Amino acid sequence: MVSKKESPVSLVKHQRVGVFVDAQNMYHSAKNLYRAKVNFKKILETAVGERMLVRAFAYVIKTESGEESAFIEALEKSGYEIRVKDLQIFPGGMKKADWDVGMAIDAVILADKVDVAVLVTGDGDFIPLVEYLRVNKGLRVEVVSFERSTSGKLIETVDSFADLGGDPKKYLMY
Repeated sequence: MVSKKESPVSLVKHQRVGVFVDAQNMYHSAKNLYRAKVNFKKILETAVGERMLVRAFAYVIKTESGEESAFIEALEKSGYEIRVKDLQIFPGGMKKADWDVGMAIDAVILADKVDVAVLVTGDGDFIPLVEYLRVNKGLRVEVVSFERSTSGKLIETVDSFADLGGDPKKYLMY
């Protein structure tokens, strides 16, 4: 992790961690930046490190074709609890697929059971969540994402940021 405010080493192993993965954000970032797929297992290992994992959620959108079933199975085998939502298709063909509110609600619910919340997303819409968790719940909040597709303001707001693009061979599958 590239850290702005590190925890003392002796405390790190005792930190309880919750991980919240915006799978669509990561999928599209890896696809558009690197023409690759994300290694979500390696991301979870990095997000938790030597600390204690309490829960790890991956938020996934279900398409009409159901082609994501193998992806969901791989996420489950990697240690994630899966949250699935159907792709919304509006009259006229516009599509909407996001889990921002669900991710935020889960983070708020888990806040009393963890010391650290790790958001795996580059979406600046999570800044109010970060501020709430830090100020109101006293949590350390970290972001793991590709810096090139991450909101600069989000990076400024969190306690630490890990750039997956710094070691693409570790975090991507070509």
